[in-house]
Amino acid sequence: MTKIRARLLVVLVVLSGFLTVAGPGPATAAPLTDSLWFDGTPLTVSNGRFTDGQGREVVLRGYNVSGETKLEENKGLPFASVADAKKSATALRALGGGNSVRFLLSWAHAEPARGQVDTAYLAAATDQMRAFLDAGIRVYPDFHQDLYSRHLFDPDSWYTGDGAPQWAVEAGDYPDESCGICLLWGQNITQNEAVKRATYDFWHNAHGLQDAFLATAQRTMAYIEQHLSAEQFVGVVGFDPYNEPHAGVYDSGQTSRAWERDVLWPFYLKFRARMDAAGWQDKPAFVEPNLFWNANIDFQKQEGGLLDAGTLGPRYVFNTHFYDQKAISGIFMWGKAGDGQYAGDFGTVRDRAAAAGTPAIVSEFGHPLAGNVSDKAPTVLKAMYQALDSRRSGSSWWTKTAASGPVLSGSQWQWDIYNGRHHELMNGNPDKVLTTGDAWNDEDLSAVRLDDSGKPVLRQDARLLDRVYPSATSGTTVAFTYEDRSRDGSTTLTWNPVPSSLPNVARLVGSGQYGLLLWRSNSGSAPTELHLPASFPTASTTVVSDLGTMYAPPAYTDSTPVAAAPEPGGTGSRRLLLTDSDSGVLHYALVANGATAPSADLLTAARAELTSWAAKTGG
Repeated sequence: MTKIRARLLVVLVVLSGFLTVAGPGPATAAPLTDSLWFDGTPLTVSNGRFTDGQGREVVLRGYNVSGETKLEENKGLPFASVADAKKSATALRALGGGNSVRFLLSWAHAEPARGQVDTAYLAAATDQMRAFLDAGIRVYPDFHQDLYSRHLFDPDSWYTGDGAPQWAVEAGDYPDESCGICLLWGQNITQNEAVKRATYDFWHNAHGLQDAFLATAQRTMAYIEQHLSAEQFVGVVGFDPYNEPHAGVYDSGQTSRAWERDVLWPFYLKFRARMDAAGWQDKPAFVEPNLFWNANIDFQKQEGGLLDAGTLGPRYVFNTHFYDQKAISGIFMWGKAGDGQYAGDFGTVRDRAAAAGTPAIVSEFGHPLAGNVSDKAPTVLKAMYQALDSRRSGSSWWTKTAASGPVLSGSQWQWDIYNGRHHELMNGNPDKVLTTGDAWNDEDLSAVRLDDSGKPVLRQDARLLDRVYPSATSGTTVAFTYEDRSRDGSTTLTWNPVPSSLPNVARLVGSGQYGLLLWRSNSGSAPTELHLPASFPTASTTVVSDLGTMYAPPAYTDSTPVAAAPEPGGTGSRRLLLTDSDSGVLHYALVANGATAPSADLLTAARAELTSWAAKTGG
């Protein structure tokens, strides 16, 4: 595919008096262009990791765009206009620190009449998708469904769904929907007979429903491939075939594991064939297991995780969701989340992906920001991001670094700029106009909203959302941690303090944020990249690495081993570039924002401590 044309590097203004401790000598690197991120080749799966065309490990971080697709007010599109999509994309990059999105699509709107794909809908969706690609944000589309379809629900129902079109519901003879005593909308999955029977019909291709869906999916993917430029299509990572699959009803004697093997996996094989036929043969399918396979409430758990699918990569990615149902229930978890809260849950995700020989992505995670359990959100979300970064708790990370595990990709639910400003007729009922929150089943999880001037603003602590993370690693990641110092009310949450055995590092970090990456180099010439949050302005960022140590890293040149540069896409976000010229060598880089003009002596002492520590714990 044609590579993106290089843009002129915007030179960063660096403080004239910055302090530098030299690294092991200048490294020769490839010229810096946007192609170091959108490099002219699709993101692929190799050795159980996402890999770019430069051979670097890639971590995808971002959000779901957006739950607006579940609603009717914008006819199943994430945005009311392309202008809003561009506004959202810029904010997602600049405020939320994201480099990727899970982009929701609606089967109901893609195929409103059986066998008739609505190309106007596909065109509008593709135009909105293009806004994110042009902002340097990778995309993986998702045909979304919850509770199978809104057309199962009565106008006066307490709940609603999304997904299948009206004609698909009318094809079946389903009972009147009722969830009985349901406190949470998700209980409809296992308690609402209409939802259960309709879901069962889809998986068993009753009335040709699954065939129709697959045909529409193929036409959708073909349309996207044909109407994006080659450069833009590079930024499309893959496709999520089906959101949160569940049997609905198991056949007599069938277990959840057998259902995955005999029903779900054959569906994914069919979807994979449709991807190939649509021109997506170089992109993986982001396949989800039974949604209850990794539930953290024991009575919800069902055996699964695609255990019988064998080795998945490189044509599949293990794609799962995680919500703390104990915390959301308000019953099974009374207090707040703490250090290492989800290390075990996300460790299970890592282990399952490793066994399947493919990367993992947690394509949904989040917590309510309103209601009687919203007070848990700051700690729950911090603990989830901590578990994405490492399988170790903060208290054990410095002493058990080698067991940190791969950095997981993830997409937070959700990024909806219309939060609190909706006008949704629930189930088409003009007497039930929803305006608050996400306007869907009383949910309120969006990390963003528009202020009164129409400007996107965060609804959560920016220190939590806009994070240091290794977006591309030239080699193999050994370990990574980030202490965001996010707040729970007036309390600063510090779960990973620098140990007293590294006094100069602790002094350098102070009370600020810091990230620390250890990686083993390969023979590639492209640099390792760390996203720099807005809280790390170049002029007051400190880097301590075996490649070089400095305060206020300079602008990138071909021979600068430690440097700062803009992220591609023109949104104003930035990245730290670390260039090595060797293979098989253990490297480290600490990036911090707590010190002001640290002395050369302090930088040298901190580097000596980290060099000794890395040799002992990361080797």
